[in-house]
Amino acid sequence: MTSVRSHRLPSSGNKWLIYLLSGLIWGACSPKIRPVVKPVEKKPTEVEKVPETKVVPKVTAPKVATISLILPFELDKLDLTLNATRSGLAKADLAVEYYQGFKLALDSLAVKGNNFKLLVYDSKGEASQGHGLANNTKIRNSDLIVGPVFPETIKAFISSISGINKPVVSPLSPSAAGQYKYNNLITAAPPLEYHAWRVARYIKERIDPVKVIVLKSGYSDENKYLTPFRKAIDSLGKKQIKVIYFTVVRGNLDALIPELSQNEENIFVVPSTDQPFLTITLTALGKLSDIYPVTLFGHPSWAKASFLHTDLLQKLKTHITATDKINYKAASTNKFIKAYRHAYHTEPGEYAIKGFDEGYYFGTLLSNDTDPFKRLNKFSYDGMHNQFNFIKINGSGWINTHVSVYKYQNFELKHIE
Repeated sequence: MTSVRSHRLPSSGNKWLIYLLSGLIWGACSPKIRPVVKPVEKKPTEVEKVPETKVVPKVTAPKVATISLILPFELDKLDLTLNATRSGLAKADLAVEYYQGFKLALDSLAVKGNNFKLLVYDSKGEASQGHGLANNTKIRNSDLIVGPVFPETIKAFISSISGINKPVVSPLSPSAAGQYKYNNLITAAPPLEYHAWRVARYIKERIDPVKVIVLKSGYSDENKYLTPFRKAIDSLGKKQIKVIYFTVVRGNLDALIPELSQNEENIFVVPSTDQPFLTITLTALGKLSDIYPVTLFGHPSWAKASFLHTDLLQKLKTHITATDKINYKAASTNKFIKAYRHAYHTEPGEYAIKGFDEGYYFGTLLSNDTDPFKRLNKFSYDGMHNQFNFIKINGSGWINTHVSVYKYQNFELKHIE
């Protein structure tokens, strides 16, 4: 296969983004591409000269693994006028960043002699497009399909492709895999229920309290977190940990005082993401912590909630689970950032980092294993944004279950487990 150069896309602020994007959507082959990120180099092995009388066997060309990448570029919706705004490119940014990170990973694997044929498609973020792409012969014949990204498009795509028994990666969505009912689905972002299980396990193993108090807002959406949490705490604690559910009204916590201890940590779990509720409730909990020792466990989305004040979260000894916390001080992250800047002349965002991790993980599997997608539990990976530890759930496919625990210390989130 003929070598091609890596596509170099413009910086985020360049309004010529659309013209270059149109070129990459049709696909890209990346065998023997000039490496951008160098893997650990092995010392070359010396080869003895072959006598003229000896027949030299032909070298078999490396296997070419075909990957179809389906992302929501939404090229038909981009504003190309002189009055175009930065917000109009937001969705394209997600797709471009992920593509560039993914491609960079394949480039770094190509230096080892691995060959990939990367086909890139625009899902347009629409369910109807998902149906249409599922009937594309090139996609159906790929060794691996990565995408679509959004839940409704994933559902539409899988409903039309389920008969061909191909591995499909859900690269970014943490939606519960059971709703798709596809046994070859690979969910890279752990769904919310695994965050709840992780918190329950941490509470049991590290604290082992007599009781846990759950502060509720009253919205039914919280049950997506609370239902698996209750199952986990009952299972791990063998129903020896009492769970108290308390619906908070206008921040009034007075009714809880008889349940609190002044000598031992009082464990609170707050699954809400509602800004007004959290603002009032956490302020009230902060006042309570002046008298009673409090340790708080919050929803994973809190890590990106700018309205929450770090000083209050630290005072409450707040713990948050996360799967995409990137350590920008790590040597591997800095190495990637330098390579990304060199290749694309712009700064990488979190989607670029996720694209690289997933591209490197799945590209390595395609290169080194004859049938990796039947044994994903045998292949773990420690990436820049998360680790991959997959388990197989019948009817839901492979799900990454690795969730880390962070705690507010020195006014920032610190990884503790």
